[in-house]
Amino acid sequence: MDLPFVVATLTRRGLLTPGRPVRVASQLGALRRWGWSLAGELRQAAARDPGRPAVIDEHGAELTYQELLDRSERVARSLRAGLGVQAGDRVGVLCRNHHGLIETVVAATLLGADAVLVNTGLSAAQLATVAEEQALRVLVHDDDFTERLLGLPAELPRIDERALADLVTAAPPGELQPPERDGRIIVLTSGTTGTPKGARRPTPNGFGPLVSIIDRIPLHARDRVMIAAPLFHTWGYAALQVSFALRATIVLHRRFDPAATLTALGTQGCDALFAVPVMLQRLLEVPIPDPRPTLKVVAVSGSALPGGLAHRFMNTFGDVLYNLYGSTEVSWASIATPPDLRQAPTTAGRPPHGTRLAILDDTGAPVPDGRVGRILVGNEMLFEGYTSGLRRETHDGLLDTGDLGRINAEGLLFVDGRADDMIVSGGENVFPSEVEDLIAQLPQVREAAVIGVPDDEYGQRLAAFLALQPGETLDPEAVREYVRHYLARFSVPRDVVFVKYLPRNATGKVLARELRRYYG
Repeated sequence: MDLPFVVATLTRRGLLTPGRPVRVASQLGALRRWGWSLAGELRQAAARDPGRPAVIDEHGAELTYQELLDRSERVARSLRAGLGVQAGDRVGVLCRNHHGLIETVVAATLLGADAVLVNTGLSAAQLATVAEEQALRVLVHDDDFTERLLGLPAELPRIDERALADLVTAAPPGELQPPERDGRIIVLTSGTTGTPKGARRPTPNGFGPLVSIIDRIPLHARDRVMIAAPLFHTWGYAALQVSFALRATIVLHRRFDPAATLTALGTQGCDALFAVPVMLQRLLEVPIPDPRPTLKVVAVSGSALPGGLAHRFMNTFGDVLYNLYGSTEVSWASIATPPDLRQAPTTAGRPPHGTRLAILDDTGAPVPDGRVGRILVGNEMLFEGYTSGLRRETHDGLLDTGDLGRINAEGLLFVDGRADDMIVSGGENVFPSEVEDLIAQLPQVREAAVIGVPDDEYGQRLAAFLALQPGETLDPEAVREYVRHYLARFSVPRDVVFVKYLPRNATGKVLARELRRYYG
């Protein structure tokens, strides 16, 4: 990434403002010694702004950047002395959004160990598989997951919340030195189709990844940021990295509650909110406080924006919505700004500075604008492979996302869905997401999901699952007629099923396998 662009972006976002010389020197020294890992980012923030609030929980309790660093170092020393954790080991972290998760992940990276961020929505059987496949050396977990861990090997050390507090208070003295290897962050894929895979995240090697994001999403130094997206998810963890780099004050709630979130955004004076799309829908379903939160940025990622949601949200909260399309494997591919979403509410936007994006056919040749093809991405933060040793297909330095999409004449990217979600019905290719977005615009519909199910005559057919707004009713044939009016006949769902709610994982993605159980 070219230096003038980096300097200009950092200046615009307030990161190159003058400071006390001794603190600036200490800040740069921390990055030089510890690099751009989460531990390095926390050290630079504590060096520059030691007394600034780093984390505020749902009860209003604060930790400054210096306090957060001190606690993380104590956890690291206790893990090393008491459990023998060292460089190359893997520390499992099964926690909701609170400072204990952050302290544990930073502690692991301080030791050169890999932190495995475990999805809080995994079943007991999935947790046992993850513990075995990731060869966990120790597991740090919240108390409310204790019963789910009964199937884990007895020899696997487990640290609950009280034990984690003991690691802080009873830490042995000593000084930590930069480890012989960088500790990696291992993020688990969503697991919507089975056991999640571990994806090794690279450590940034400079300002490039930060600049790519904050050039398009206008976050500033010392903002107050609420991270509602789960920290174990790629998007929530990215928000944590960005917040540390900006020396922001981070507001965390263990569980997402829309009313409590809106209250905290106002009382804590938050400038920005990181969320997943389904959270925006929930925020619109509760009374908006008066005065309403004065947010400058609402950044979402993790799944597609349902049809009409972008406009409804911006009509309520202003043109502050930014939608990042990416994945655990490619980090980011494109970002949609408020003007992009006003123009096309389902767009994934455009690739940010330093990112390459291509739409290719099955032979690896580029497809014309408007034609659907495979989405491939290249940037500084492509993952390093799965912990199993498997890798994703690449082409000319670009990684296959596994998604299908198209770019229109204005250069906006649209994601049509996963390649394995496309169905063939009666010889016609159908993308369920297109039908899903259309049905979601019906005023009676709270949320919708469309999937392919087996069909004896056509091979596959579409089934639509609808959760309605309270007190609303809808006739299945009216839904089919509505789709028939706008789309081709093969896009009309043969089945229309009404449900109380759609099954989702902890990051808000619909669990299609749960819906297919309706068909045995």
